[in-house]
Order: sequence, then C-alpha cells, then structure tokens
Amino acid sequence: MVAAIMRASPVKPIRRSPRFLLALALAQAGGVIAYLPFLSLLLPLKVEGIAGEARMDVLTATVLAGAVASSTSNIVFGWLSDRAVSRGGGRQRGIVIGMVLLVVAFAALAASDTAAALTASVILFQVAVNAVLAPLFALMADEVPDAQKGVAAGLLALGNPLASAFSALLVASALGEAARILAIPLVCTACLLPLLLVGARVTAPPIVTAPRERSPSRDLVIAGVARLLVQVAGNVTALYLLYYFESVAPDTNLGSLGTSIGHLLTLAYLVPLPIAVLIGRWSDASGRRKPFLFGAALVAGAGLVGMAFAGGWTAGALAFGIYATGSAVFLALHAGFAMQLLPDPRHRGRDLGLINLTNTLPALLGPALTWWLATPRDFSALMLSLAALTLAGGALLLGARGRAQPGLPAQ
Repeated sequence: MVAAIMRASPVKPIRRSPRFLLALALAQAGGVIAYLPFLSLLLPLKVEGIAGEARMDVLTATVLAGAVASSTSNIVFGWLSDRAVSRGGGRQRGIVIGMVLLVVAFAALAASDTAAALTASVILFQVAVNAVLAPLFALMADEVPDAQKGVAAGLLALGNPLASAFSALLVASALGEAARILAIPLVCTACLLPLLLVGARVTAPPIVTAPRERSPSRDLVIAGVARLLVQVAGNVTALYLLYYFESVAPDTNLGSLGTSIGHLLTLAYLVPLPIAVLIGRWSDASGRRKPFLFGAALVAGAGLVGMAFAGGWTAGALAFGIYATGSAVFLALHAGFAMQLLPDPRHRGRDLGLINLTNTLPALLGPALTWWLATPRDFSALMLSLAALTLAGGALLLGARGRAQPGLPAQ
C-alpha cells in the first residue's frame, strides 16, 4: 500500500544548497587532480626519463594497461557503492577507501624506475582513482535533482582549471620528481574532505522529479557513443600534449616547455568554467541540453583543426584553448544529461560505471590512433582525425530523444 501511494504521489524535488553543490564540485576537482597532473605532465616526463626515444611506445603500452584496469574497476566500485546504499549505508565509505588506495599507488609510482614497474604502478593508480570517482559520480546522481543537474554539471568544469593550476605549480616548483608525485594524493584528499564533512542523504529514498517511463536503452547507447567519440580527443591531448608541442615548437627547451604547458592548461581550463556554469543554468531553464552539447562539439572540433595546422607555439596554444573550451563544456553538460537517462536508481553506480567506459575506452583507442597517425615530429593527421570524431559525436547526440523536465519541452 505504501509503495503504491509513493508511486502515485512522486516525491517533490528537493533543491540542494549552493554549499552542497560547491562541495560536490570541489570533490570532483579532487578526483581530476588525482589523475590530470600525473597523466598529462608527470607521467610523460617520467616515461621520457626511463625510455628516451622509445617514449611513445612505452607511454602507449603503459596507458593501455591502465585503461583496462580503469574500465573494470569503475564498474566494480560503482556496483559496490550501490550495494552499500541498498544495505542502508552510504557511498562515502567507498570514497575514503579510494583515498587510501591513492596514497599507496602514488608511493609506488614515485618509486618506479623501470618500464615494467611503472606499468604495474599505473594499473594500481587507475584502480585507486576509480575507487574514488565511481561512488562520487553516483552520489551526484543520487543527490542532485534534475532541475539542478545543468548547474551541477557546469560546476564540474572546476576540476580542470584547479588540476592544471596545480600541475603548473608542480612543474615550476623546486621539488624533486618523487615529491611532486606524492603531493598529488595530499591535495586530492583536501578537496574531498568538505563533501565528506557536509554529508549526504544517501540513505534516503532517491530524489524523484516526476513520474517517468524507463529511459530507452537507445538513448543511453547514443549518448554513450557520442561521448566516446569526443573523449578520444580528450585522451590524446591529455597524454600527448607535451609531445605535440615538441613537434610544433621543436627548438624549445623541454623544461621550459613543460612549464609553459602547465600555464596554458591553467588558462585553457579556467576559461570554460563560467561558460559551462552559465550554459548549464540556461539548459536547466530551457529543459534542453542537446543544442548546447552540439554547439560545444563544434567549438572543440574547430580547435582541433587549428592544432593540426599550427606552425608554432602561439598558434598551437590558441587552438588548444579553443578545443579545451568546447570539450570542457561538452563533457560537463553531458554528465548531467547522462544522469537523467539512468533507468534505475538502485543501480546508478553500476550504470554510471558502464557509461564510464566512454571515458576509458578512448584510453585504448586514443593511443592506438596516435601510434598509427602521429610521429614525434608530426601530429597533423591525428588532429584532423580527432576533429572528425568530435564533430561526429556532437551530431550523433542530436539523435537521442532525451527526457523533458516537467512542463518543459523534450531535451
């Protein structure tokens, strides 16, 4: 009887406070800090120190092994967090376990001095990162009503500028390699603590915004494939950006190039933050997300074309900034869009783990595409191919029917 009444009278959406949304955004930024500085700068530098001219082969093999571990572990930890909620607990305990694993993983990374040891440490690192991120994104799906998911997703863009600013500080600092690596889990933990202290209603019934039918699997597949196509470029630019700029600015000293890239990443990821929040709020008000997602994909594709034809540092940096803006807005809004398509509140962690394959599969496709199309001196063909994939992803997303908020048009 009680269940029938609840189905007949949906729970009124409970808006979350700005304090909670900011704590959630900061926690997600901590997750980005856990992987972006290491994967984009510290890992390529470490690989170059170990492998020299064979750096692209070693980096590709290491990243592929880590991607397999990442794909599996995100689903597993998402499922475990679902089990914790179903038993009356919460997802925060899983996040804490992930934080402990991160400390162990980064200690192993700092101690690695061979290609084999580095690969094993990267696998452990990927498991630890996903132990944090899987329950964190499921918690967002639990706690944020659909009418606020655009703003909440826009705030996720905070992660990249904070992580890239931290990257720049690490590269410019006088710290040794090991100290730089070990600083990452400490900062990540500091970003996660506010959310754990604020708390969440994870043991309460899931927030329901309106009666709805099961989201068709077709929409989930379309949204997943679209994100996958866009994320291939994100994976390549995160892993090979240092090598790309070595190809367009070959006369630049490696140390100063790393510092310049750190500053570029800070600026390129800071600009999209207010844009993503404003567009997220606009999409909440209009009830439409697909037009904004398609427009962001167009901007990202244009930036990749610019990177393909860049003839020096300035042109390459400007083009990368355009790409980073479009990509950050697309990925942030897509997170909120995908959460609205989840069919069953009881399995949000597991389902988000499956959707996360669109983040980890590019870690298999991106290095393979790079190995096939790029050389240490020429990335043009690769960048044009990534632009085509990004535009295809944006166009494909227009085919998803989406789901409208109450009283608003379909998305």
